[in-house]
Amino acid sequence: MKQSKAFYYIPYGLWIGLFVIAPVVLIVYQSFFSVSGHFTLGNYANYFHSGVYLKMTFNSVWYAFLITALTLLISYPTAYLLNQLRHKQLWLLLIILPTWINLLLKTYAFIGLLSRGGSVDNFLSIVGIGPKQLLFTDASFLFVATYIEIPFMILPIYNAIAELSPSYVNASRDLGASSWQTFSRVIFPLTLDGVKSGVQAVFIPSLSLFMITRLIGGNRVITLGTAIEQHFLVTQNWGMGSTIGVVLIVAMLITMLLTGERRKKRRTNHAK
Repeated sequence: MKQSKAFYYIPYGLWIGLFVIAPVVLIVYQSFFSVSGHFTLGNYANYFHSGVYLKMTFNSVWYAFLITALTLLISYPTAYLLNQLRHKQLWLLLIILPTWINLLLKTYAFIGLLSRGGSVDNFLSIVGIGPKQLLFTDASFLFVATYIEIPFMILPIYNAIAELSPSYVNASRDLGASSWQTFSRVIFPLTLDGVKSGVQAVFIPSLSLFMITRLIGGNRVITLGTAIEQHFLVTQNWGMGSTIGVVLIVAMLITMLLTGERRKKRRTNHAK
């Protein structure tokens, strides 16, 4: 019986080994080699002693934070409102639908909307604001990135609110708490795990954005994802590109540890 159960884990183990562990091992391995193929620690030395790479790191973290914050500000009220609607599954489906469209197609659609002579530019001209340079700005980059990431923040928050027992809210109101007190002391703390999952789902991919930074930001926003693309496709310095990839992997692991700490504590307390 145990052998038959173990058999079902083989495809899962092969998938994890080939498409998760093996690529990470290859990236770490490649990061220790120079352009000429010699073993070296110079890639890491160059990274941590270069003002350019450190600035890229700061930009990546800063823009990922802004995207995550904007996404959270929009997604939490939206997820809360969805749970109050009658046909909430239908509205949730409409929010998820954009994720079925290829990212590149959505990006090009925004280029058409925000470019000179585009729909938004024409609308601004009609209302008298005049034509504006919307594309290739930090604001346009943040707007498009936030729009693309919103569904990934809404879903875990929506699930956390949906799983919240109404008895907690009713008890809070029976005890005389205001709507704000009920939200800040009952609803939000009890749905914080959903917020953390949403932060993971948005912050981690936002660290390595490169397509949107190039097409929407016009390379005004330079991040580590852009640097990796340049090293692998332009300069052919795979060692330096892999080094930056390792730094991003470490940053992602730190993010997961920070946003998963409370959940681990809860599991420990339940086990006791």
